[in-house]
Amino acid sequence: MIEPLLAYGWVGLVLAIWIALCVGSFLNVVIYRLPVMLQRQWDTEARQFLGQPPNPDHAEPFNLSKPRSRCPACGTQIKAWQNIPIISWLALRGRCASCAAAISPRYPAIELLTAAATLTVLSLFGLTWLGLAVAVYTWGLIAVTFIDFDTQLLPDQLSLPLLWLGLLTNFTDGYGAAAGGITDIGSALIGAMAGYLFLWSTYWGFKLVTGKEGMGYGDFKLFGAIGAWLGWQILPGAILIAALSGLVYAIFSMLKGQRKSAEPIAFGPFLAISGWVCLLFRDNVLAFFAA
Repeated sequence: MIEPLLAYGWVGLVLAIWIALCVGSFLNVVIYRLPVMLQRQWDTEARQFLGQPPNPDHAEPFNLSKPRSRCPACGTQIKAWQNIPIISWLALRGRCASCAAAISPRYPAIELLTAAATLTVLSLFGLTWLGLAVAVYTWGLIAVTFIDFDTQLLPDQLSLPLLWLGLLTNFTDGYGAAAGGITDIGSALIGAMAGYLFLWSTYWGFKLVTGKEGMGYGDFKLFGAIGAWLGWQILPGAILIAALSGLVYAIFSMLKGQRKSAEPIAFGPFLAISGWVCLLFRDNVLAFFAA
């Protein structure tokens, strides 16, 4: 499994690990800031529609690069050396250098998760254009997982690019350096449409019967993206894995007293987990449903 990672020697492997950790650090920024950016955008649009003045609290620019990262407890700007993936958190012993407030271990955990997941897919698909594309798919799934878990939002800014990148990756099958997609473009196109329409029809069927909304439109787009990457054939297995993992989580969290039975849970994380598991074990999942 490690041979593809050593295509450029141990130096290449170390560089790949470091890049993946840095991507994980960036994903931490995306996970926190993108929902805030969307909320600010919606607030601004609502105020403009109602003819109200802008929110004075939103005067300062807020995007993925501005303002510089600060300690949420004391507001002190974080220095560059305090932002080194994993190393800074360990050096600071998980605390702010200014006020000693605890820094969530989730930050280095996401960095490590990103590195481990990236190396896993690169070991399967190699240090190739397809391997890079699959790594981006993995990073997108990590981002939507934590955003949806925190906010129950699945931003179009992530789901739709993932869908189009999946179609592009499979469209390049047989073209030059990008040769070798995951599936053929026909299966990818049908997968994108079928993934979206399956959850869309499930949503409306549930709403007509119960009068309640069982999921959000972001789930439709994410499932469509999974279909675009892995083809329509994987969708039955993907939705089964997502549903079972979501059910296990719901039961476990209720038994621990973390949520009530009627309290909704975000489905996006389980779709994302399923989409990644099906990427790694696509042939096994297809064989199981073909049996």
